[in-house]
Amino acid sequence: MTELLRAENLYCERDERVLFNHLDFSLQAGEILHVKGPNGAGKTTLLRRLVGLSWVVEGQLKWHDSLSEQGEKLDGHGFWYLAHRPAVTLQQTPLENLAFAVALHNQNLPSEAIWQALDTVGLRGYEDVPAGSLSAGQQRRVSLARLYLDMPSIKLWLLDEPFTALDVNAVRQLERRIEAFAESGGTVVMTSHHGLTHTAVRELLIGAPL
Repeated sequence: MTELLRAENLYCERDERVLFNHLDFSLQAGEILHVKGPNGAGKTTLLRRLVGLSWVVEGQLKWHDSLSEQGEKLDGHGFWYLAHRPAVTLQQTPLENLAFAVALHNQNLPSEAIWQALDTVGLRGYEDVPAGSLSAGQQRRVSLARLYLDMPSIKLWLLDEPFTALDVNAVRQLERRIEAFAESGGTVVMTSHHGLTHTAVRELLIGAPL
């Protein structure tokens, strides 16, 4: 498999407490890397470092292939990053939010593709409702709808607690989607207290019980 990332000797300290030290791992194409650990262990901090949004993590980080042009920072057009809080503009409708996310990646998808993604996550009938009027679970679905778009340029998903605020059926649907993305050659890095059993899953445990 093609190696996309090699991380060596990562170190993170917060409030005079070491969250992780001497952390080494690699990331392969077609792989799901499940970052696990107790609350406060630094899982979100690690993901933010991978996408170049935080520099509090020390150590060597090297992205390979076309995902990165600068070695330690990802090219923003090659991945989706879904944070713990949904990246949703509350004044915009789900349709406007998703169209804007696609435009940021310099993609020109047909409107039918965007409508279909929203329909897949159960937002049919809510396309033109301001996101601020939706429930927490529906706002989460607006953000997750990106994962149901057919965008070959997106090779990597970085997902921070993607199953939060989803019902049982939505959780199962997202599980299948993550697994299908990996099977097609995509790569996933995710944090979650919810486990996956797919054969492509590797676990990375960080932190110690508080």
